[in-house]
Amino acid sequence: MPSATDERPYHHGKLRAALLEAAERHLRGRGADELSLRDLARELGVSHAAPRRHFADRQALLDALAEAGFARLDTALRAALAAAEADFPARVRAAMTAYLRFATENAALLDLMYTSKHRPGATRIGKAAEAPFGLMNDLIAQGQAQGALEPGAPERIGIVLFATLQGIASIINGSIVKPELLDDLVETAAQQFLRGARPLTGNS
Repeated sequence: MPSATDERPYHHGKLRAALLEAAERHLRGRGADELSLRDLARELGVSHAAPRRHFADRQALLDALAEAGFARLDTALRAALAAAEADFPARVRAAMTAYLRFATENAALLDLMYTSKHRPGATRIGKAAEAPFGLMNDLIAQGQAQGALEPGAPERIGIVLFATLQGIASIINGSIVKPELLDDLVETAAQQFLRGARPLTGNS
């Protein structure tokens, strides 16, 4: 007779997905330090050993969560750019809005993503991060090619844009400003970024 820890609902990789989903809920509610494979197994109704078929330990689960987070961020950015109008300012606003919505709706996950990315040996997470960062780099290169942004290393301009986005995310996630102000902040930040990073004219 099946026990309380029967895994039938989680065949063919479904347990892995369920563990990641449950882990993100715990991350959001209690933080990474309180995450436990044993607690997740109990919540999902599987044996204590079952999660280790997919994740060797808690760190492996956190790394997988961070890797999936970067993949989701990349998907969100690509969808926003695909739906944006063709002109460069509209694409910048779309990318900024998509990033900030992800960052403010997934604050704990975003923090895990960036802290995990710089952990020694986290090569898979670093590789996953290349996709969204590369997309933003390509966007800046597009602006340079169109004459909307000053020439030079796209990475340098990208750091300024990233700092702006992280700053806005930080004050929203820290309850310093209300989330309802996000759209207005994006509009102001986009205007200032586009104005500040445009090529200098001969009269400047």
